[in-house]
Amino acid sequence: MDENKKNIEVKLTVPFFDLDPMQIVWHGNYLNYFEVARAALLDHYGVDLYSYYERHNLIFPIIRTSTKHIYPLRHRDEIIVKATLVDARVKLIVDFEIRKVADGKLCARGRTEQVTVKFPEMETLFSIPDDIRRSLGYGNG
Repeated sequence: MDENKKNIEVKLTVPFFDLDPMQIVWHGNYLNYFEVARAALLDHYGVDLYSYYERHNLIFPIIRTSTKHIYPLRHRDEIIVKATLVDARVKLIVDFEIRKVADGKLCARGRTEQVTVKFPEMETLFSIPDDIRRSLGYGNG
C-alpha cells in the first residue's frame, strides 16, 4: 500500500430508519455511512473543512461519488466503515469499504472526490490548499 494512504475505521449500527420497504438499507444511506467515516478521517488529521471555509472562503464540494453494493445491510447490523485517503493533491479522493462486524463480510465499496472552490465566485481551484495537504501528509507536491 502507498505510504501516503491513510485510513480510519468507524463502527456503526444500522438504525431502523435507514431501511427501505424491503427491510434492507436504502442505497442512498450508504453515502451517509461514508460521510461519517470521511469526517472522522479528516478530523483525525486536524482538517476541518467548515472552519476552513469560514477563514478562507474556500468550499470543498463533493463532485463525484460511486458505490458498489455487494451484500445488503439490515436493521441492527454492526458495521465497520473504513475510509482511506487516496490522494490530496488536486482533489481529495477517499475510498470506502463497509464490512459486517460479525463475519467480516464485504457489503459495499465506494469513493468520493472533492475539489476546492473559491466562494462566492464558485471558481474551481485545481489544487488542495498547501496547509491541508501537509496535514494529510501530502506535502507541497
